[in-house]
Amino acid sequence: MSAFINITHRWRQIAYAAVVGSFVLMLGACTGDSTSVEALPNTNTGTGDVPNYSGPPPKTDDVQRFKINVWDNLVPENRCGSCHIEGGQAPMFVRRDDINLAYAEANTVVNLADPGASRMVQKVAGGHNCWLSSAQACADIIQGYIEDWAGGALGGQGKTIKLVPPPIKDPGASRNFPSDSTAFGTTIYPLLKQYCAGCHSEDAATPQSPYFASADVDAAYLAAQAKINLDNPADSRFVVRLRTEFHNCWSDCAADSQAMEDAIVQFANGIPLTQIDPSLITSKALLLTDGILANTGGRHENNVIAKWEFKTGQGTTAFDTSGVDPAIDLTLMGDVSWVGGWGIQIRDGRAQGTTAASKKLYDLLTATGEYSIEAWVAPANVTQEGPARIISYSGGTTVRNFTVGQTLYNYDFLNRSSNTNANGEPALSTPDNLEVLQAALQHVVVNFDPVNGRTIYVNGEKIDVPDPAPGGTLSDWDDTFAFVLGNEVSGDRLWQGIIRFVAIHNHPLTPQQIRDNYKVGVGERFWLLFSVSHLVNIPDAYVVFEVSQFDDYSYLFNKPFFISLNSEANVDGLVIKGLRIGLNGREVAVGQAYANLDVTITNSQYSTAEGQSLSSLGTVIPLEKGPAGDEFFLTFDQIGNRTYARTEPPVPPAPPAADIGPFPDIGLRTFEEISASMSVITGVSQNHPDVVATYENVKQALPTKEDIMTFSSAHQMAITQLGIEYCNALVEDAGLRTALFGSAFDFNESDMAVAFSAARRDMILDPLLARVMNADPNGNPVNLGTQPDLATVKTELNALIDRLITCGNSCPADRTKTVVKAVCAAAISNATLLLQ
Repeated sequence: MSAFINITHRWRQIAYAAVVGSFVLMLGACTGDSTSVEALPNTNTGTGDVPNYSGPPPKTDDVQRFKINVWDNLVPENRCGSCHIEGGQAPMFVRRDDINLAYAEANTVVNLADPGASRMVQKVAGGHNCWLSSAQACADIIQGYIEDWAGGALGGQGKTIKLVPPPIKDPGASRNFPSDSTAFGTTIYPLLKQYCAGCHSEDAATPQSPYFASADVDAAYLAAQAKINLDNPADSRFVVRLRTEFHNCWSDCAADSQAMEDAIVQFANGIPLTQIDPSLITSKALLLTDGILANTGGRHENNVIAKWEFKTGQGTTAFDTSGVDPAIDLTLMGDVSWVGGWGIQIRDGRAQGTTAASKKLYDLLTATGEYSIEAWVAPANVTQEGPARIISYSGGTTVRNFTVGQTLYNYDFLNRSSNTNANGEPALSTPDNLEVLQAALQHVVVNFDPVNGRTIYVNGEKIDVPDPAPGGTLSDWDDTFAFVLGNEVSGDRLWQGIIRFVAIHNHPLTPQQIRDNYKVGVGERFWLLFSVSHLVNIPDAYVVFEVSQFDDYSYLFNKPFFISLNSEANVDGLVIKGLRIGLNGREVAVGQAYANLDVTITNSQYSTAEGQSLSSLGTVIPLEKGPAGDEFFLTFDQIGNRTYARTEPPVPPAPPAADIGPFPDIGLRTFEEISASMSVITGVSQNHPDVVATYENVKQALPTKEDIMTFSSAHQMAITQLGIEYCNALVEDAGLRTALFGSAFDFNESDMAVAFSAARRDMILDPLLARVMNADPNGNPVNLGTQPDLATVKTELNALIDRLITCGNSCPADRTKTVVKAVCAAAISNATLLLQ
């Protein structure tokens, strides 16, 4: 029996411009037997020689869907149209004489229920006649064509992933990589350093990750492990690349590959086998590649016009696999590396398309006047600002069509419209207090339409913030800009982090579509079915995990559940306790999030279609040999009637305290604390319009960390500007100034000697300093251990007043207010407020 997990199918429109009108031409044959011939335009917008179809019309709607989504895109001679045509190589699925016959041929090489498993896709993925430099990119594009066809052929119903029994094998003894690089440095590394450093090192002219030829042997060792097969050195990626792919051979490929294999054999022979503890209760074992691909469909992509999935995993090009020509393929520049499980990591560079290809965005988005940008991103930190450019279609730091960026904990969305300036400002930003942006993998969608303007969604939820410049048109967009990820096209607005997916839609995604796409997830994910039937009296019993490669160094295990593929099996009462993950012959030392699991399978919670959830937690475990070599298994403290008496290892003693040297006893107030303090001192609301405008302007120059060692002169300038605005608002508001200074001081006095006599100075300075320095009427600090001497501060402010009133009787009429504002700003903008 089988269990199924339903995933909604996707329907995607692939059209570069409006569909050209078609007409039907009926021709009668002289014999009286009439044949209907339909002149249908080809909707493919590639540069190949693509004649319009003029054979018999499609007999069914499904044949028409096949023509629009598959035939039109593959018939160009630079794709499949030079071989698989009438009289050519079988199967003739792009034959030009009869679309119905082409349809019949295509059905022999496609799998509409699982397009990725289609023979056509697999053939191209293996390198057959790919029109790009990446066979994987070509396969992804063709898979997309078939999925578009299947979306209609299956009535738009959800795609079904069928859980099938995996290969049954016991966990075996395994060689595991040593913790240090000493042996690697004397065996494999010399070959890599001598012959691969021209590309695979950080200091290469055009660096290409992974950096397994780095000058740092420890870094090279970590990067090389995924390319080494300790159990079968001949299958190591280093060997295969030389032996069968003839990649960068330095003399003779056969001899060079043998030299590499010999080095790996020497390295592996020095590593002892790790034997599994025979007392452990273990499941059967699996490789990641034994799993069932979990991310096959379910996304809403009807209106995708550009898409980057980052599946290639090597080289310097990230391919646009939307299938909409011209493809905006991105060149990886600078320190940009590939991330396992599909993605790129940007440290100091960018991924940029050409202006010519980027014009596709201008053409298609201005045509609809609306769009969505969808991405899965993981910011490296929450201190980036500028805003740092995550996704941008722009011409520099001051002009753009759109940008999605980061400012600290906020996402920023800039869109050039008839209601904004040429830089897309004012920006729509997530609220500071929500701290929506986190240094974790997040699904981010920004929408624009001419009525509602801009909206931002994070992890499926709309962020409630009004657009400061709603609506408008895209008529002012510039078609000479370039599309770029991770930076500005000028290279001076770096964003650091991981990007796993980006898509541009030429219509906004609906809230439900956004939630659906978020639930589908991102990256290469597998269902791993760990067999436990040999441990319990239940046929076809499995503990199932969703597993993906999290990054270059780890795997993510998520959403475990128990299921039997036999719908008649009795699972009621099965106890599962203390589940742990094993890797390459031993339980992993970290990431054991399920060690305290205690679940009983019951008929009331179990479903024959979906099983029973064991935990909502996910966990990350180390990557050792890579997806093709790491062998996983599970262990249990109890499953059914079998129990394991686990003895927990003693808690290691705490390490001696690190000697980190002296650390400052004082720190800085951060930007939000500075504004809040100024508000309390002056009584002016932080929401005062003038204060808000100044705060937004200088916020990026205010301190973001409490560490006093990060202080700079730019901080003081920004604090002063903000202090001046608070004091200006205070003095100009009669109610606020009376509340602080009393009613006796005359702010309209023009004679400076009278206005700032000794007694009247005290009317200003004493209440002001009492608030700034938190002092009692006697000048003593309250709840403060140390602070500047009040008398000294007052002397300095009196000296400032002396300098400002030198105009005597010829001062401007508002001079008194100006002097009070200056004294106030000096008092609240100094170290007394800044330090804490």
